[in-house]
Amino acid sequence: MKRLVLIAALCLSLKALPTVSVQAAEFKGSRPNIILMMTDDQGFAPVGRHGHPFIKTPNMDHLYDTSARVTRFLVSPTCSPTRSAIMTGRHPMRNGITHTILERERLTLDATILPQVLKTVGYTSGIFGKWHLGDEEPYQPHKRGFDETFIHGAGGIGQKYDCSCADAPNNSYFDPVVRHNGSFVKTKGFCTDVFFTAA
Repeated sequence: MKRLVLIAALCLSLKALPTVSVQAAEFKGSRPNIILMMTDDQGFAPVGRHGHPFIKTPNMDHLYDTSARVTRFLVSPTCSPTRSAIMTGRHPMRNGITHTILERERLTLDATILPQVLKTVGYTSGIFGKWHLGDEEPYQPHKRGFDETFIHGAGGIGQKYDCSCADAPNNSYFDPVVRHNGSFVKTKGFCTDVFFTAA
């Protein structure tokens, strides 16, 4: 049976990798799976396990209780800066990220990101859903170290902005067009189900 280490949403940075490596060593020769789940613009409190009085998240609470957690990470007010910090372990400004549109969401090409580091110790990586760190070809996750990519463009399905951010034209949450390893493909179903099934 494979062991699973879940690194909870919004909590991973490259600075945490030594901790993950130590925990992996405890599995006596096997390398644990690493799953990073992320929700956009979510702070620390809005989950049940962190004591929120109204929001109930029993499935997330179970994952939290049975997983490794890295809890010293701060989210930014918008998604691209947060994503860049998770991918690099650096402050978003050092990554060239100051916004989510107008070419200010592009993760600098000289940054080393998480899948590149994990590859050096034998991991295969994938990203499913939202990337939002540059839509142009050199910024795409399949060019940045991910082995499997299955993403929509821009900051959300159907979003389009002047300059750099664009999803597939006229894209929809139902039967969306996604970018699979660099090629556009038409899918069938609701987007959340499509991404979950692909993962």
